[in-house]
Amino acid sequence: MSAEVPALKPAHSYAYKLRTQRIGLWLFILSDAFMFGGLLVTRFYLLGNRRPDLDQFVGLIVTSVLLISSFFMNRAEVHISQGNQRGFITSTLITMLLGIGFLAGVIGVEWRMAHFGPADGPQGAVFYMMTGMHAFHVLTGVIFLAIILRNGLKGHYSAERHWAVEAAANYWHFVDVVWIFFYPALYLIGMAI
Repeated sequence: MSAEVPALKPAHSYAYKLRTQRIGLWLFILSDAFMFGGLLVTRFYLLGNRRPDLDQFVGLIVTSVLLISSFFMNRAEVHISQGNQRGFITSTLITMLLGIGFLAGVIGVEWRMAHFGPADGPQGAVFYMMTGMHAFHVLTGVIFLAIILRNGLKGHYSAERHWAVEAAANYWHFVDVVWIFFYPALYLIGMAI
């Protein structure tokens, strides 16, 4: 007498995939948050109540550019959820350009203006590691946005099915939130050294 084991149905439904992919994305963001949290703890451990002597104006400009990009990323997600392809494409393109502007400001301007290099003691190590890791994440976000922009131009998203846009928006907002913590830690808190 053999008991027949019922076959498991493959989970191919969009709702199932959406649930599992959301869980995967949030687990990735959580693990990434630990890495950024470690960098923030390292900053305060190594520098204490001191901070790198950085150009405050450049710091404010790059921060503003990144926060404005988050607004346009939100608009892109709202537009696609309402079926507005043109608004989605325009907002995604603006977000990408602002992300590239942030990278140019941090890597192209701030890194060149810094009075120290990556090997110049704790301030150099902290500043270049924090901004470098964040810039890497912004760059990957811009690449992610380029992919969803390309797919959006091909008409792959609709008001009902736009998980990739939602994932890109969540990732982009996470990277922005990280900078909200990094900006005061690098530019505002403590005495400049």
